[in-house]
Amino acid sequence: MDYIYWTIIGVLFLIAYIGLVYPIIPSVLFILAGFIAYGIFYHFTSFSILFWIIQGMFVLLLFLADYLANLVGVKKYGGTKAGVWGSTIGLLAGPFVIPVLGIIIGPFLGAVIAELLVSRANWKTALKVGMGSLIGFLSSVITKGVIQTIMIIYFLLRINGQ
Repeated sequence: MDYIYWTIIGVLFLIAYIGLVYPIIPSVLFILAGFIAYGIFYHFTSFSILFWIIQGMFVLLLFLADYLANLVGVKKYGGTKAGVWGSTIGLLAGPFVIPVLGIIIGPFLGAVIAELLVSRANWKTALKVGMGSLIGFLSSVITKGVIQTIMIIYFLLRINGQ
């Protein structure tokens, strides 16, 4: 049964990593589901109040990293609120419109189109904002990947310490 339990926990963690590039998948919920699955399959005694507080802080850090990376990426390159919204919409819609490449093209095009249509920016500025959006997204993926890895390592250390 251990193999089945650990396969389920591993799949939950894997889905969390897939959620890094497909933002429609709530990564953090799958990591928490992995923790809860472990508790149900084995026991919750490895998870002290301190464990949940630390993991909760990491969850907040994940949300903050996601928001700030996109905002900073767009704003640093001269974007407006429209560029931030366009980038976010492109990030969510891109993978559905253009599978695989849409995750990269979506935020870029969303920011460019929003800057052109809503903010009436020129092409050069809109393209610059689109690049900022893409840089923000990629830095967000890396940052969140590191945070998620730390969360899982901390989880593994806690359960192996028992």
